[in-house]
Amino acid sequence: MLFLVAAKGATVLLPVVYGRAVDALAPKGAGVALAVPVALILGYGLLRVASSGFAELRDAVFAAVQQRATRRVGLRTFRHLHALSLRYHLDRQTGGLARVIDRGTLGIQSVLRLGVFNVVPTIFEIVMVTAILWALFDWRFALMTFVAVGLYLAFTLLFTNARVRIRRRMNDSDNEARAKSVDSLLNYETVKYFGNEAHEADRFDRALASYEKAAVRSQVSLNMLNLGQAVIIAIGLSGIMLMAARGVASGHMTVGNFVVVNTYLMQLYQPLNFLGFVYREIKQGLVDMEHMFDLLGVPAEVADRPGAPALLAPAGEVRFNAVRFGYRPDREILKGVDFIVPAGRKLAIVGPTGAGKSTISRLLFRFYDPTGGAILIDGQDISAVTQASLRAAIGVVPQDTVLFNDTIRYNIAYGRPGASQIEIERAARLAQVHEFVLDLPDGYDTMVGERGLKLSGGEKQRVAIARTILKDPRILILDEATSALDTRTERDIGAALAAASAHRTTLVIAHRLSTVVDADEIIVLVDGAVAERGSHAALLAARGVYARMWTLQAIEQDTDAIAAEILPEEADVG
Repeated sequence: MLFLVAAKGATVLLPVVYGRAVDALAPKGAGVALAVPVALILGYGLLRVASSGFAELRDAVFAAVQQRATRRVGLRTFRHLHALSLRYHLDRQTGGLARVIDRGTLGIQSVLRLGVFNVVPTIFEIVMVTAILWALFDWRFALMTFVAVGLYLAFTLLFTNARVRIRRRMNDSDNEARAKSVDSLLNYETVKYFGNEAHEADRFDRALASYEKAAVRSQVSLNMLNLGQAVIIAIGLSGIMLMAARGVASGHMTVGNFVVVNTYLMQLYQPLNFLGFVYREIKQGLVDMEHMFDLLGVPAEVADRPGAPALLAPAGEVRFNAVRFGYRPDREILKGVDFIVPAGRKLAIVGPTGAGKSTISRLLFRFYDPTGGAILIDGQDISAVTQASLRAAIGVVPQDTVLFNDTIRYNIAYGRPGASQIEIERAARLAQVHEFVLDLPDGYDTMVGERGLKLSGGEKQRVAIARTILKDPRILILDEATSALDTRTERDIGAALAAASAHRTTLVIAHRLSTVVDADEIIVLVDGAVAERGSHAALLAARGVYARMWTLQAIEQDTDAIAAEILPEEADVG
């Protein structure tokens, strides 16, 4: 603020010194020798240096404040997005959220920079110039200046407010276009499978067309705004110069006074000329900040209770007590599910698609809170402990494996950031992926591509298993963990998973019943409720739902085996 005041103080003194230098050089009569006003000219030069120098020092000092504020708010928003529920993210488009954060942080920079360095100094300069004109000349000059500036500000504010609505439509169209492009590129393979490149291009073009229309309207309105501002400034400047010229002609004012008045108005013209831009950018920055702060205002569906303790899970017993849950109030998924997984034992959950198997893992990991009943780990209600401690105790190998667009080393080490290379390789060996990685040209430094698309489904799954093994959790959830693997690899990894799950509480959610025959207990989930429970042998003997599922899968496997034997013979004949 000191540098800001000093810079503007030097700026408003410049016309006064300049005018006195002009008066000193003005002819005072025939034959009178003119003396060069060295002190005034040197003073003028020093004031120009001071005006620019203090302005640069002001910018340099404020840079740290501006960037730190932007960083803090951006980080807070990013953390808040990670704290929001899975339901929120499933309902949003990632590309649009990224644009909101980007524009919001840039909006903070714009508001701080333009508000502090343009609006405040300009108002300060207008007040000082008006006061100086009144003191040096009379109230009419101050009034004319004040009226011209007032009309300019009123016109700018009214016109710019109307333009903000156009900018909002531009933002919405830009968000839509960005979201569509990101969504389409993330699903590149699906687009190719169905040959829908033209369809995707048409969707993107429609969003761009909406943006184009709003952008043209924005540009035209900006031209009209600039024209109106120029007219108001020209009228005000002409009026004050006429008043000053009359004063010179009547002998009440000197040529230097005329120069002072003209210079002040021209000096005000530059910041006023940019005031429309500044106001528009500040308004746009506030709009962008508003969208980002709206994100910060979204409450977290799953939140820690005040003073919640950390989970203590030395054993890892898992208990579901009459758990009920539905993603929507009118459609309940789980209808009073009860089961216990003793510490260090393995429970398998099987059932038809849509029975609620994966919902159980999401509830245990506390992506959602149950609408009824309770989930306990070692007797502790998981809704009463911190989410961080709960999730630290649980490892998940999901059905749909998504990797970061980074190296294989990074993706495995994500299970425990900071792990040594030896620990990473040990986890990779257990997941049967180490030898595969060594065969790659870049080894563990191989980039996996967006969402791991450079790896096959089985390779991605093994990297995910290695990542979870490295985390070394007390409770392990295998959600269709081997669904993307062939039969041979499934057997190999089955041994690794058995070793990894030894002495750990393990929940296996499976479609292939052959992967759960060694479970201590199997529960069969049908329509959100436990239909059967028991060991593999006991469930087969019961000849119920599980036995029918086993028979159907056995027939499918036999058919696949026969096809595998016949197809090579047909190929030889061909």
